[in-house]
This record gives sequence, structure tokens and C-alpha cells, in this order.
Amino acid sequence: MGKVIAVVSGKGGTGKTTSSAAISSCLAALGMKTLCVDFDAGLKNLDLSLCMAEFAVMDYMDILNGNIELMEACSESPQVPNLYFIAAPTVYTSDSIDEAALKSMFDEIRKEFEYCIVDAPAGVGTGFRQACANADMSIIVTTGELPAMRDAQHAASLIMDMGVGDIRLLVNRVIPKNLKRIKTTIDEIIDTVGARLLGIVPEDRAVFRALHANIPLILYKKRFAAYDFLDVARRISGEDVPLRQW
Repeated sequence: MGKVIAVVSGKGGTGKTTSSAAISSCLAALGMKTLCVDFDAGLKNLDLSLCMAEFAVMDYMDILNGNIELMEACSESPQVPNLYFIAAPTVYTSDSIDEAALKSMFDEIRKEFEYCIVDAPAGVGTGFRQACANADMSIIVTTGELPAMRDAQHAASLIMDMGVGDIRLLVNRVIPKNLKRIKTTIDEIIDTVGARLLGIVPEDRAVFRALHANIPLILYKKRFAAYDFLDVARRISGEDVPLRQW
């Protein structure tokens, strides 16, 4: 039985979508059959981060409405074996989602895939709640900035109240000198958010360059962020991977 993982953030700008794409690609590169679902309806960008903008035709509403079967809606990555993608609809309203159909879709996903990464919309609205309600695990993506940490703390509290037992923290876009300037540490970020640390990823120009070269980060020049996202994927898959010292 596969695992559904909701990737969330309290606010925009933390690199949540980039993280969703990178973690999915790394899990697939490790040999895991992985599905990445864009849940950010109306503002979808995950296809760009996955380098699959030209391949995704169907969206998850086509599945929920019974127009197409799950595997028919999945687009397979031409660059990363074992990686599949389902797009978000361009236009929809939250009350158009049939909760029972949504649960059924994720149950089927668990049967077909080893991992499903759900890129939830930023904030704590309906899309966030629907993603987390159907998740076995949640990854909260934050930076070291105070507004991001406060919103991540709020998100963690809501996820806990929803009964998700496995809540992890990914500290992203880290610039050590900036942490020193604002007199904070990774440990203080962990304490503020109140979630178990999954990984620390530095700010890396390769992320920007890989996106605009239309090459998945894991296949681009392997620099700091690529290796750290790979370590995150290895931890998710159960490996005991030590954290790099900061």
C-alpha cells in the first residue's frame, strides 16, 4: 500500500512547489513508482517544476467526475523514469469537490503507486484541508523568515488537529548568513513550528537554472539543493540519512 504525502506551507514563497517536484523526482530516481498531484487549482505551476508542461492533458477533476480512469489521467515523465503527474484544473470551485470521490481517488492511488506527493495550495484554505485530510504524512515547507515560521506553526497545529500523525518539517532556501543576521537557528525554527525535521535545503541558483533549462533538478548539475532533496527522499523511503551540519 502506497503513502500519500501532502506538501504544504503557511505562506507563499517558501519553495513548496519546487520542493514537491524535487522530492517526487528523487523518489522516482530511487526506483519508487511516484505520482505527483498538483492540488493548487487555478494557480497551477507544478507542471513547470516537473518539466512536464507539454505532457499533462487531464486533471484530477476529470477523475473525480468519472470522465476518465486514474491511470489514463496520469502523464509519465519523459525524463525521469517512474515519475507520473496529474494536473490541477484551471477553473473550479471548492464546493464542486465530492469528498467521497476524492477519498476514493487517493485510495486507488495508494494501490497503484508507492508514493504520491500532493502539492497543496499555499495557506490553510479548502485545498490545504482536502489535501491533508487524505494524507498519511504531511511535509511543512518553511524558510527562516518570521512570517513563514509563524504561518508554518499555524499549519502544523491545524494538521495535527486533523489527525495526521506524521508531520515533518523541511527548512528550505536556507542562507546561513541571513540566519545569523536575524539571530535564529535551525533548532529555533524547529521549536517554533513544532514538527520533526525532515531536511534542510540551501538557497541554490541551480534550482532557478534547472527550471528555465526545462531539466529536472536531480538531472541538472548536481549541487547542494539536489543532494539535499535526494537525502530527503531517502529519509522518506526509510533510510537512516544523517543531517548535514549547519
